[in-house]
Amino acid sequence: MIKEHIVDWDTITNFVTDAFVGYGIPRADAEICADVLLEADRRGIESHGVNRFKPIYLDRIKAGIQNPVTELEIVKETPTTAVIDGHDGMGQVIAHTAMTMAIKKAKEYGMGMVVVRNSCHFGIAGYYASMATEAGCIGMVGTNARPTVAPTHSVEGMFGTNPYTIGVPTDEPFDFMYDCASSITQNGKLEHYERVGEEVRPGTIIAEDGTIVEGDAGEALKKIKNGTAALTTLGGVGEELGGYKGYGLALSVEFLSAILQDGSYGKALNGKDENGNLRKYHLGHWFIAIDTDHFMGEDVARRKAGDISRSIRAAKKVPGQDRIYTAGEKEYEIKMARKDGVPINESVQKEITEVRDELGLDYKFPWEE
Repeated sequence: MIKEHIVDWDTITNFVTDAFVGYGIPRADAEICADVLLEADRRGIESHGVNRFKPIYLDRIKAGIQNPVTELEIVKETPTTAVIDGHDGMGQVIAHTAMTMAIKKAKEYGMGMVVVRNSCHFGIAGYYASMATEAGCIGMVGTNARPTVAPTHSVEGMFGTNPYTIGVPTDEPFDFMYDCASSITQNGKLEHYERVGEEVRPGTIIAEDGTIVEGDAGEALKKIKNGTAALTTLGGVGEELGGYKGYGLALSVEFLSAILQDGSYGKALNGKDENGNLRKYHLGHWFIAIDTDHFMGEDVARRKAGDISRSIRAAKKVPGQDRIYTAGEKEYEIKMARKDGVPINESVQKEITEVRDELGLDYKFPWEE
């Protein structure tokens, strides 16, 4: 059985922030990075929380393929749009800046869109969509990623898990928040499965010979990394269950993550040069904010969105099921249940301890008591 320990939010937030600072990130930026990272854990999205703190951020900074100091450049700007070059800084800082700009433009002109090139992994897209909903805007976010997902009728990873996210403000305690990859599963989820000893879900990964990959998540990850397997799009293998729909969604996100900002795409995002050496990822993102006050008003929009959500949850249920959820509801309930802190598994505990000792930070964690 996997042993977990609960670390209170103040302790884990301060530690992650101090560790980011120890790796050269300015404190104000480190606070943004820590908040984005831990918001994933608050919402129960372990695939993007402290599970990825060391391997996705600290290790990449140490390897020289991600810059701890973020030097943003506004390449082009109009009253309603902007193009940002992130110069391979911290994705969370770049994304936070971009959505802040989009919201400001939306508040003034009704809609705002900001696109980004040369960025890095920015955490959960839902964080930035929530920035919009909290401001009374509809928020949409997307990003491309490492090419680990195969298009329909292929076995080769040609594009990333490419999440499409939309947040809609409601009059309920939680906003509608659809934050999903266009693949059935994600690399981060497989990493989490490996840490906690869970197996790959059938139908989520296809091998180069066309067979379905099952079993050990760690072995599946190795196959994806060496190019002998790929993730499948929403709908799964082939066309019978609509795999082409997930393929189309993924490619739509790829277009918006590359063509407006003249950014990198596909195989250019694999983090390796022609000799197999590590290099910077150069990811692209996009952020859209739509101000509800420029239409019939925020109160009207929130009430209508709440009415729609409540009507959906009141639908006739499958026998044996007592609830229908709308997007964002489960995450809200997890957030309420996790007020005492974040559960951290043994594998991540070891990484946190190693980082603390490496940086000489003065922290003591529950698993050491």
